[in-house]
Amino acid sequence: MTRIESIHADRGATFTARGGRRVVDHYGRPERAHRAVRNGVGVVEHVPGILVVEGADRREYVDNVVSNRVPATDGEGCYALLLEPQGRIELACYVYDAGERLLVFTPPGLETDLAADWREKVFIQDVDIGVATDEFAVFGVCGPRATEAVASVFAGPSVPDRPLSFVRGSVDGAGVTVVRSDGLTGEEGYDLICAAADAAAVYETLTSRGELPAPFGYRTWESLTLEAGTPLFASELEGRIPNVLGVRNALDFEKGCFVGQEVVSRVENRGQPSQRLVGLTLESDPDDALPDPDDALPDPGAAVVDVETSVGEVTRALVSPSLERPLALALVDFGLEETALTVRTASEETPATLTDLPFVEGSARSARLPTY
Repeated sequence: MTRIESIHADRGATFTARGGRRVVDHYGRPERAHRAVRNGVGVVEHVPGILVVEGADRREYVDNVVSNRVPATDGEGCYALLLEPQGRIELACYVYDAGERLLVFTPPGLETDLAADWREKVFIQDVDIGVATDEFAVFGVCGPRATEAVASVFAGPSVPDRPLSFVRGSVDGAGVTVVRSDGLTGEEGYDLICAAADAAAVYETLTSRGELPAPFGYRTWESLTLEAGTPLFASELEGRIPNVLGVRNALDFEKGCFVGQEVVSRVENRGQPSQRLVGLTLESDPDDALPDPDDALPDPGAAVVDVETSVGEVTRALVSPSLERPLALALVDFGLEETALTVRTASEETPATLTDLPFVEGSARSARLPTY
């Protein structure tokens, strides 16, 4: 859960849950916070699960079970997938080499089961796997002014310039690791990782000095990442084949990975995928400049229809604060070229137009932007 709930509450936060963890939903005006990020800089508290993997064989062990090549240099990280025997995505994670240990960041609530599963599969290797979620706090800073915001409070080396690389330093005397993000919001960004006990001090310093990033919650995170064309684990990735989603940054095509006692060779089907992830712009009332977010939007699973033929399904939809109209991500037949489509729900049919991703060009491009 959030490490600084009372501070968020004092700022008017409304809370929600992600993976069983209590997190900030919004501070009353999520669309305003969205624009603050796009135009300047914002800060959100993330609640990932965190594993610590130690021992002489730590790199070899983790490298054998994930879809990407695990870094072997202190200060480097990668994005990777764990796959089921049929090649579907079971879990997505970030793996960072922190010298004598690897840190593995998972979606919230999944780290305990992952640690138990990995421990069961350790045989003669020198590997120790522990859950360290409660030891850390993580703050994401993103926007075109993110570098200035972090540099204004960070004492240490220059902030990193390569995605998923990191440096160590301090913020107002508290030890902090700064990770260059992979641009999931479509903006330049960093993750600041500190001890849980230092979370309040780091957050207060970050939001009261220098560039003064605007606090935002997970509702704004959802709208930023959708505009950026970023597939997320819970809505797009889980249970699907990697090449359907075009998440090529998570794959090393020259390696295999173990699933149980089997090897999934080259981690994805090299042939043409059956579907692809696309953007849809949904028709809205032309007299309504900014549709009410509470108005009906298609739910995940809503059918995408070409004339009378179902050609896919919506994965998530929302009203874009930047473009002031409803947008959706959808999985559709790979060869679909028709731009005028319909999204069908139980109560209505909404015209939709196939739209190139990202919907909004920011100061960076998401590393997960689908590539085929």
